[in-house]
Amino acid sequence: MFKKAYFVLLLVSVAFNFQTSAVANEPAEIENTQDKGLAIAKKMKQVNEGWVSSQSDMVMVLRTRKGDEVVRQMRSKSLEVLDDGDKALTIFDTPLDVKGTAFLNHSHTQKNDDQWIFLPALKRVKRIASRNKSGPFLGSEFAFEDLSSFEVEKFTYDYLRDEEFAGQNTFVVKMVPTDKYSGYTKSHVWIDQEHYRVQKIDFYDRRDTLLKTLTFAGYKLYKDKFWRADKQMMVNHKSGKSTDIEIKNLEFGIDLTDADFNEKRLNRAR
Repeated sequence: MFKKAYFVLLLVSVAFNFQTSAVANEPAEIENTQDKGLAIAKKMKQVNEGWVSSQSDMVMVLRTRKGDEVVRQMRSKSLEVLDDGDKALTIFDTPLDVKGTAFLNHSHTQKNDDQWIFLPALKRVKRIASRNKSGPFLGSEFAFEDLSSFEVEKFTYDYLRDEEFAGQNTFVVKMVPTDKYSGYTKSHVWIDQEHYRVQKIDFYDRRDTLLKTLTFAGYKLYKDKFWRADKQMMVNHKSGKSTDIEIKNLEFGIDLTDADFNEKRLNRAR
C-alpha cells in the first residue's frame, strides 16, 4: 500500500494487526518529520485493529503494454495475529494453467516473512527464499513482497508533506524498507487524513527511480470500522504492463485457525 491490503494481495487489500499501543500525539501535532511519519503509520494500524479473520473472492487482470488481458479467478483467506504479522492464503481457480496453485504468506514483525507456493504441475510446495521476494508473483506486476501484510516495524519513516489526492487531504510519507533483500529503495505513500486509508503508493527500484504505482479505489466500510478497497491497480512504468485486483464477497469473522495456514497442508488447500 497493498495492503496488504493489503496486497495487496492485496493485498491486497491491506491487513492490519497493530496492537493498541500508543500514538502519544495525533500525527498532525508532531513537528519532527521522522516522528510524524512513524506516528501516521502507527495510527493507520491502530484504527484497523480487531478484524480477526476474513475471506474473499478476487479477480486478477494482467495487461500487456498493448492491452492484451489474462483474467484469473482466486480466493483468499486471512487471519489476524496480534503478536506478529498476519497470515494469508490465496488459491487460484482459473484459468487452467494456474488452477490449484496456492500461495501462503506468514508475515512477521521482527524477522523475514515466510512464504510458500504450491505448484500443481510440479506437485510440490516450494518455499520462497528471502532474496527472491522482489520477483514477480506469477507473472503479475505485484512482487512477492507486495503480498505481505503491512507491519510498522518493517520500515523507517519520514513525513514529506500534506497533499490533496483524489479530492482528499492526505499525508505523503516516505517509507524505507529495513529488509536488505527488498526490491525497493523506498516508497512514497499517500494516506488520507480522515480515515488513514492508503490511497496510492509509488515504489522506487534499487536505482532509486520510479518503478511502479499502486492505487486503491472503491473503499467500503465493513463492521462500522474496517475500510477496505474494492480494487487495487498496479502499473509498471518501465514495462508498460499492469495488474488489477478486484475484491468481491468480502466477509469478516470467518471460522479460521492457524491450522488453515499450515505450509504442510498447502498441497491440499481448497
